[in-house]
Amino acid sequence: MAVANISSHGTTAHDHHDDHAHSDNFITKYIFSTDHKMIGKQFLVTGIVWALIGGFLSILFRLQLGFPEMDMTFLKPILGGWIDESGRLDQNFYLALVTMHGTIMVFFVLTAGLSGTFSNYLIPLQIGARDMASGFMNMLSYWFFFMAGLIMFISLFISTGPAGGGWVIYPPLSALQQAIPGSGLGMTLWLVSMVFFIASQLLGGINYITTVINLRTKGMSFSRLPLTIWSFFLTAVIGLLSFPVLFAAALLLVFDRSFGTSFYLSDIYIGGEALPNTGGSAVLFQHLFWFLGHPEVYIVLLPALGITSEVIATNSRKPIFGYKAMILSMLGITVLSFVVWAHHMFVSGMNPFLGSIFMFLTLIIAVPSAVKVFNYLTTLWRGNLVFTPAMLFSIGLVSFFISGGLTGIFLGNSAVDIQLHDTYFVVAHFHLVMGSASFFGLMAGVYHWFPKMFGRMMDAKLGYIHFWLTFVGVYMVFFPMHYIGIAGFPRRYYSWTNFNFADMYTDLNMFVSVAAIITFGSQFIFLFNFFYSMYRGRRAPQNPWKSNTLEWTTPVEPGHGNWPGEIPTVYRWPYDYSKPGAKDDFIPQTVPLSSTPESNLPHEAEQVKLEKEIMAEEGGDVLVANESKDA
Repeated sequence: MAVANISSHGTTAHDHHDDHAHSDNFITKYIFSTDHKMIGKQFLVTGIVWALIGGFLSILFRLQLGFPEMDMTFLKPILGGWIDESGRLDQNFYLALVTMHGTIMVFFVLTAGLSGTFSNYLIPLQIGARDMASGFMNMLSYWFFFMAGLIMFISLFISTGPAGGGWVIYPPLSALQQAIPGSGLGMTLWLVSMVFFIASQLLGGINYITTVINLRTKGMSFSRLPLTIWSFFLTAVIGLLSFPVLFAAALLLVFDRSFGTSFYLSDIYIGGEALPNTGGSAVLFQHLFWFLGHPEVYIVLLPALGITSEVIATNSRKPIFGYKAMILSMLGITVLSFVVWAHHMFVSGMNPFLGSIFMFLTLIIAVPSAVKVFNYLTTLWRGNLVFTPAMLFSIGLVSFFISGGLTGIFLGNSAVDIQLHDTYFVVAHFHLVMGSASFFGLMAGVYHWFPKMFGRMMDAKLGYIHFWLTFVGVYMVFFPMHYIGIAGFPRRYYSWTNFNFADMYTDLNMFVSVAAIITFGSQFIFLFNFFYSMYRGRRAPQNPWKSNTLEWTTPVEPGHGNWPGEIPTVYRWPYDYSKPGAKDDFIPQTVPLSSTPESNLPHEAEQVKLEKEIMAEEGGDVLVANESKDA
């Protein structure tokens, strides 16, 4: 690791804090809070609620797919008029279920619920800051997200139903209000909700980037940042550059829907009558949407990968393998994520030469992803593994990242993708590599940092049961989908009973639906564990996982400002685990190299000299003695 200069990256005022300056009442502490920790918890609980809603919607349409002839009258008290007199699910509502499930899980759970929670909670704690650069913007970020969710929730209950054009809302289906019931008011509310959501993401992203650049504590150079912070930082950069493009696409769609423009419409006939719209292109929307849509994959994935890096290193009791390579791979993913979007559009009629360019770039992005997988496996290799629930979920993420990533190589090949496009092979691929992998990263983060968030420990046995049911369940749901996808089974179809070729997959579809129900049901084990442990769990020690990063130097339940006294200085990188010669198998970042001469490496001698010079200037001899005693 490169020697980094010990210098202050914040202002002098940043180093001192008066705990009595914050006298919060219930409203300012729990509702309109500007404390990054409370805002992170707000994102987490809201994300959990949306995960339950999104998961429940998926169970409804899996019932339809697995048991297409089943009488669903028992759902009438919940779905009302969307179950007809014969007990069948309404076909338009089926499209709405698919649309809302995708929207909720991608944006509200895996973007806001994952990145919103851990970027907010961990960035100030792990870089040594009192709070985010702007607490007010941080609060606004959450409440814009809350408003987006509220509007989307309301759309579930309107008479014409929620948006029904798929989560990608391709025009002309989404642009013509008379097309289907789900193209009316429900689609309008979808667009309004997404405007609020995009505003939330931009406010948060600006805050995360500014905080990481400007508010790092003394000694916390970029070469000493935990990989979690690198992942949150680069995720914010991707979101800041890509979400405005989705906003532009949605704005033009509103114009086409409400003001008679023709950005996406041309030569449309409804009931044999030609509409006046000419000159537009539906493919233009696809380009704009996927310019956000593919970076969105990494907006979802990178935070989960960063969390996994921290959890695997901590519970392997080894330094993360290839720290610089991990950073470079994330930088490579950040850049390449913006130049591969058209691989979603191989069947849109694009020039085959252009398709070959995007195919090449798509296959290239597998290289930094493979570097990360290799480094995870090498970190695990011959480590002193501690199988906490967080560790199991992190290993599960690596498993999904490998199996789901391999099928991405198939879909990245334009010739193969033409056959597999819009089949269940695609559904299986992205649910493994993006959906399930990121969800497991979220779970790993919750189990790992729950003691810091709530001052109590979650029940490990329930965590193990939750992991195994979910891990096996996910593979039982999505692995069979590859086979029916290769056979040509199309996605988004309400019923497949009219196709003779699909009859042979009746039992497999039933199996997938039953597995989905069991997997969804197993999440209630986590819910019980989460909320019960929050109030009744065993009280957590200050550093339960013997980790090196700064958040574990705060009190068990840190107050507003995080550290009661001065913010600690950082002297080393965050992955000094099982260092040869060291007294313990972990050395926190706050322990000076000069106080651990028995374990210092040859290249760290120069850093020791620099430390002593700085401490002499600041009267740091006492600090060295105290740090040695603490170590």
